[in-house]
This record gives sequence, C-alpha cells and structure tokens, in this order.
Amino acid sequence: MTGICKQFGAVAANADVDLRVAQGTVHGIVGENGAGKSTLMSVLYGFYQADSGSIAVFGRPASIHNADDAIALGIGMVHQHFMLVDTLTALENVMLGAEPHWLLQRADAQVRVKLDALMQSTGLAVQLDALVADLTVGDRQRLEILKALYRGAKVLILDEPTAVLTPQETEQLFGVLRLLRSQGTTILLITHKLKEVMGLCDQVTVMRAGRVVQEIPIAQASIEGLAQAMVGRKVQMGRVDADAKPAGEVLLQATGVVVRDAMNVVRLHGLDLTLRAGEIVGVAGVSGNGQSELLDVLSGLLHPSAGQLQLGAATFEVARWLDPVTARAQGLAHVPEDRHARALVMDFVAWESAALGYDQLPEYAHWGWMDHGSMREATGRMMERFDVRPRDPELRCSKFSGGNQQKLVLARELGQSPKVLLVGQPTRGVDIGAIEFIYAQLRALRDAGCAVLVVSSELDEILALSDRVIVMNQGRVTGELAIGDCTEEGLGLLMTGGTQ
Repeated sequence: MTGICKQFGAVAANADVDLRVAQGTVHGIVGENGAGKSTLMSVLYGFYQADSGSIAVFGRPASIHNADDAIALGIGMVHQHFMLVDTLTALENVMLGAEPHWLLQRADAQVRVKLDALMQSTGLAVQLDALVADLTVGDRQRLEILKALYRGAKVLILDEPTAVLTPQETEQLFGVLRLLRSQGTTILLITHKLKEVMGLCDQVTVMRAGRVVQEIPIAQASIEGLAQAMVGRKVQMGRVDADAKPAGEVLLQATGVVVRDAMNVVRLHGLDLTLRAGEIVGVAGVSGNGQSELLDVLSGLLHPSAGQLQLGAATFEVARWLDPVTARAQGLAHVPEDRHARALVMDFVAWESAALGYDQLPEYAHWGWMDHGSMREATGRMMERFDVRPRDPELRCSKFSGGNQQKLVLARELGQSPKVLLVGQPTRGVDIGAIEFIYAQLRALRDAGCAVLVVSSELDEILALSDRVIVMNQGRVTGELAIGDCTEEGLGLLMTGGTQ
C-alpha cells in the first residue's frame, strides 16, 4: 500500500501511509485506538475507498472497490466482532454467499468435502453441523478463519483476534496461525497486545494519528519501545507500588451465593465475597468459571437461588434481591464485560448512552422531564476527562472504536463517584495508552475510598491492579491471596483447580 490517504470530514484517518508486507509472514499493525489501523485494513478489504494512493497485491496493481474484489485477489478479513449468523449452522455460515451449486443439498456436500480437507490441513476443527449460537467464542473465531480460507484467502487480516479468547484459546489460535504461515499464508495482525506481537510476528508497523511512525523487524523490537512509539511517550503499565493503606469498612458482603442457569446447572457454589473501602479485589480465572455470574448477581442483573447480600446498610435475601435501580441508589456502579450487549445502545448517540441508568439525576431531569441539553453538556465533560475520541456527543455509539466505547462506559459509571464499582474486562479491546489511563482512574477511585471488584481474563492486569486476588474455578473460589503472595505460577495453578 503506497501513499494511502483517507479523510472522514476534518479527521485524517490515514495520512500518506505506506505499508509493505512480505509474503508468508505475520505482520503486526499496532497503535492507539483511532490511530488508523482498522481504517487502513478496511481500505485493503474494500470497505472504504482511499482518497488517494495505490495498492499492489502479489506484485500486481490492484483496484479494490468492495469486499468481492478483495476476496477475488485472495484477501480475507476476520473482524473483531464476528460476522456470523447465530441461527445457521457452521457449514451454512461458510456457504452463505458462496454456494457452489443452486441445489443446496449438492452445495452442502461439496462444501463439506472442501472444509474437511481444510480442517485436516490447518487444524481448525469446528463442528460443522452445530448452530453458531451453540459454539464457543474460540470455535467462532476458528470458523471465521475457515470461512476466509474457504474463499481462497492467501492474505488474512485479523482484527483484534484474541480480544474475547481465553488464554488457552489464544494459544490454540497462535498454533494455527504459525501453521498457516509455514504453508505460505500472509497474516496481518491488528492487536493491542504487545506480548502477542513479540511472540508471533515477524515484522511490526506502528501507527499514530493516522501515520506510520515506525516499521521494525520483531528481532529489533521491544515491548517498551513499541509502547513508546504508539503513544509518543513512556508508558507505565506495570504495578504502581505506593504506600499501602489498610482496607476500610465492609461496603459489600455476599454470603453463600448459589446461582443456577436455565438448565439447572450450578454456576456459583455457595460463594462468599467481601469488598472493603479503599481496595481493589481482582478476580482471576479462565473465562466461563462463574465470573460473569458473579458480576451479574452482585449488580442485580441475576437472581440467585440461595444466599444473602449486604450492600452498605441494606440487606438483600433471595425473596427480595437487589435490582439495578436499587443498586445505583445504593452507590453501586457496574461496567459490564460485554459493552455492546450490556453497556451501550449502539444506535444511540453518545450522550444518550452516557445518560443510561442515570437519567433521573437532578442534573439530568427536572420535574420528571429529561434535560437533553444538560445531558449533552455533561457528556462533553465526560469525554474530555476520559479522552474519548472523537469528542462528539452527537456521534452514534457504533461509530466509535471499541476502546473509545469502553472509555465512554467507564466515564458514565465512574463519573458518579460510586461507593462500590464492579468492572468486567476493563481494558478488553483497548489500546496501551488508554489502558494506562483506565488503570490510573481505577486506582484513584480506590484511593478515594471506593471498593473496586475487577474481573479480568488477563493475568497481567490482575497483578497490576489488585490489592487482593481471589481465584475462581468451576464456580468456586479456589484461593484468596494478598497481592504480595501472588505469582503467575501460583495463580495459574489455582485457575486450573489446584489448591492454595
């Protein structure tokens, strides 16, 4: 790609960008949210048309007007948010739009033969007759890659491929990508996780404010150097050890909480948890071991079958459990794990989502009437404080990058100075500069006397933020440790069901 320029109004998303990628390599593209990475790849895949510049694929000039053109050139893209139809089977999703025959039964047989061969050669095993809705996140990721390879992709663009994967699923994916590279597939990896770049890529390009600021072989790169190139300054990502203060009064206490799912399977087994003022408690564990249910039951989104909850001076029993409105009235704020499904209405503009759940605040409402002007002004201040880009309260939520959507949610929930904050996956899909900022905000809230519960699948994040760590496995707490007693090896053992 040579001299690529792409303008959106007054914003130069790509400004004279050059990108050269060698065949049969894994090439990382990193940068802050809004740096222009996804825009550049969308130009390559035909979603956007460059205002100027040229593209050559396998040495030949290419004119890419849409995704069909890109696919015909051997370019495939796997998006951060999967492009799959939940109500169709895995096989039907692969066939959709690329049916080899008008008789679907014959097409089904032909596609199945080709996919069986692909799965055999790449190790991308997926149950072809399973509904997508029943597949794990890791299976859906593999299915998206299979879909691209089925269409003849020789260049594979992966946008934040590990954002929603467990560590085990991530390692499995990387094994597949290394195999594809050895078979001659060229892989473009957009990611915020610099450890993954260092462990997988051959070359890395760093973008900042729409421009390429560094291109370097991975053998000459370092995490610290890449982070500084991305942000333009040194970044503090590790643990910040200040004078430790003893935790204060108990602000939330859950006792004997049992949660059963719709199939009557126990997801939380008599769980006990205490949160105190002025501490961050991290919840470590492989995703799917009860952490999501824990967040939901503590925030009032899920009703337990047994247990008791004390929030401030109020006590809640199974017969009269906490609800989200009461939770907010008691000073409890919640940043859900899935910002699209739980935290934002994607068709709302920013100021509408920024007022969700707080629309009856005196600042926002008078005599029962919502004051939209005050909501817009307050959202502008939130966006300024949390560096949400672009700072446009009238921009639709779906138009913000994932990291800026996350900052908007955090701005809403942290802005009311809660007494208790529940946070799920605080930095999922967020760039390294924003991660540093989010960590600082969570620490500041703790230092102001808030009790913070952080659920994260990133062990580095748990170790960087927590004062105390609890580890969950299969809906049970397998260990509870002060941060000074934590090691990656020890927490890893507890995460897999070992004993403290």
